[in-house]
Amino acid sequence: MVRSAPPPTPRTSATPLPSRPSPLTIDSRALFQGSREIRIAHDGTIYRLTITRLNKLILTK
Repeated sequence: MVRSAPPPTPRTSATPLPSRPSPLTIDSRALFQGSREIRIAHDGTIYRLTITRLNKLILTK
């Protein structure tokens, strides 16, 4: 007699999802340090993060 693995248990709302670490939160004032624009180097590319006149953030390549 060959035994097979039991069928997978269906996920229900009571089954907890694996936990993920919380994303890092950094205050924009700490990033900009009084400036209106910073440059971010990522994977060999420079990005500009700018604060607009309406106090919004724009990320451009």
